[in-house]
Amino acid sequence: MAEDYPEILSIECLRRPSKQEFTEEEMDQKAEERTLDCTSQMVLKKAMKDGTDTVWDRLGRQTPHCKFCLDGISCQRCAMGPCRIMGGDRTRGVCGNDANLIVARNLLDWVAMGAAAHSDHGRDVVEAVLKGANGEAPDYPVSDVEKLDLLAKEYGISTKGGVNKTAEKVALAMLDEFGTVKGELEMIKRAPAGSRELWKKIGIMPRGIDREVVEAMHRVHMGVGNDPYDVVMHGFRTSMSDGWGGSMQAMEMSDVLFGTPDIKTSKVNLGVMKADHVNVALHGHNPVLSEMLVKAASDPEIKAAAKKVGAKGVNLVGLCCTGNELLMRKGVPQAGNHLDQELAIITGALEAMIVDYQCIFPSLPFTAACYHTKVFSTSPKGTMAGSVYVEVTPENAYAQSKRMLLEAIDNYPGRNKDKVMIPDDPVEAMVGFSVEAIKKALGGSLKPLLDAIVSGKIRGAVGIVGCNNPHVRHDQGHVSLAKGLIKRDILVVETGCASIASGKAGLLQPSAAKMAGKGLREVCESLGIPPVLHMGSCIDNTRILNLVAELANMAGVRMDQLPVAGAAPEWYSPKAVSIAEYFVGSGVSTLLGVMPRVGGSPYVTNLLVDGIEDIMNAKFWVEPDTKKGCAVLFDHIEQKRQGLSI
Repeated sequence: MAEDYPEILSIECLRRPSKQEFTEEEMDQKAEERTLDCTSQMVLKKAMKDGTDTVWDRLGRQTPHCKFCLDGISCQRCAMGPCRIMGGDRTRGVCGNDANLIVARNLLDWVAMGAAAHSDHGRDVVEAVLKGANGEAPDYPVSDVEKLDLLAKEYGISTKGGVNKTAEKVALAMLDEFGTVKGELEMIKRAPAGSRELWKKIGIMPRGIDREVVEAMHRVHMGVGNDPYDVVMHGFRTSMSDGWGGSMQAMEMSDVLFGTPDIKTSKVNLGVMKADHVNVALHGHNPVLSEMLVKAASDPEIKAAAKKVGAKGVNLVGLCCTGNELLMRKGVPQAGNHLDQELAIITGALEAMIVDYQCIFPSLPFTAACYHTKVFSTSPKGTMAGSVYVEVTPENAYAQSKRMLLEAIDNYPGRNKDKVMIPDDPVEAMVGFSVEAIKKALGGSLKPLLDAIVSGKIRGAVGIVGCNNPHVRHDQGHVSLAKGLIKRDILVVETGCASIASGKAGLLQPSAAKMAGKGLREVCESLGIPPVLHMGSCIDNTRILNLVAELANMAGVRMDQLPVAGAAPEWYSPKAVSIAEYFVGSGVSTLLGVMPRVGGSPYVTNLLVDGIEDIMNAKFWVEPDTKKGCAVLFDHIEQKRQGLSI
């Protein structure tokens, strides 16, 4: 396990290999080139002064990149290779596959990884509900009984017998869908009938969650999936099992356990850390642990221990999607998004970083070795060299949370004040726009939103989602695209790292409505809401699916007929590939700001950006320039409006 690693692996401060020192002017320039956020710039400059290595430094040392890898034409599917398609007399690998098949298989592999990651997260949450219901994990009672009852009705389950019995039955019904033999996921019935008929016709209706992932891994094995078209199309079916299955279960059952988010105000950016508190960052994706840490932080024993070492208390801050889960439900301040995770340590003010899984840099314990921070890993799926491993399960989560917080408190006196630099001025953000919260703000129904779209006050909506990628200036893609869209009266809904980028830029404040076009501004000011709505973590992209499905049902059209679109300007992970495919598979055309690794196959590229539109009435665009991307999305929305004669 992770605590054994120090015996076989030296955990030393992760310093830049170069002895180069930068002038103030050079540091200012580099920091501004790397990130949009001013607090991240401040800490990046500190990293340069400290000589601490960061993700941007490592990216620089990796360039120029291998063209075979960038284009997706490197194959390691068997031991007869590895093969690279070079042209000339090397147009086929040893087994006879070509660039089209290699690219298609590699793409499906990414989709399968992403769908598996999100769906396994969903399974963990559902199992926590089950253990809470049957008494194995009494610290996890049902918080939202109303949502539980609605899910029970959806699954055809009686609510007689009480809350725990209902929760047990719903959890078992959901777990059954991972390996189901019934052949269809229950929650996909939320989509309009016309959409579901289309998905069945083109063969992307998912039959089960694990089934599609397993079949994807079977298809990418050498000698199995040998038709690039079928390999690509199975990727869409696999992604749909994520969006309408695993991720949707994770979202719904997190609400059941911890409460459905409602609208609240909190603060974001690296300035949320406090000089006179024990600072603990919660990082990863699964709220099963982080919610218990919030509870433990208010324990009198923890408060007393913090005061004993001279701190005013424990200050919990979020990172990435674990942070988003806490932000939208508990108002816990958010220190940053994906590319801020090392910077949180580099402030010198972080006593502990507690992680679960997904999007966690293996560099963190090495970065922490440059300062006094302790890194705790908590999942057997996500052990990490150099971390302190504290296995957390639903049965022991509260006790283990207290243990880690007490160790963080003990670490507070070890803080080197000369190394501390906490940026000023965290930014206020209005968060927690679940579909239920949006309905509540609109008087109990989505009809006012649909009416505003039909009238033209709001031209349409775009979901900006996804990660940060050091190939793109940190936060720039998200923020500039959002600003361009709201200016054109397009409502923006956001999740994950994209939402935190907008939060740091002030776009999650009601006052940001002044940046919007006349119609959208009028709607936002009348409701006292921002023009960019924070809808949660990356599994909460399923909230966007539910929002679009409900609007489509209300309008009596398929999902692909609505004036909506998706965008992932800074995506980096296989999870984002799965998300993008289930958006497009569901009928929501999606713009990517980073080119997927499909360029080595003109066939696969053309299929994704052109050919599939004739099949599923949705497509991909790839456009790194956000001004051009904004124009593409606006034109698309206007064409959809024309198709509906609105």
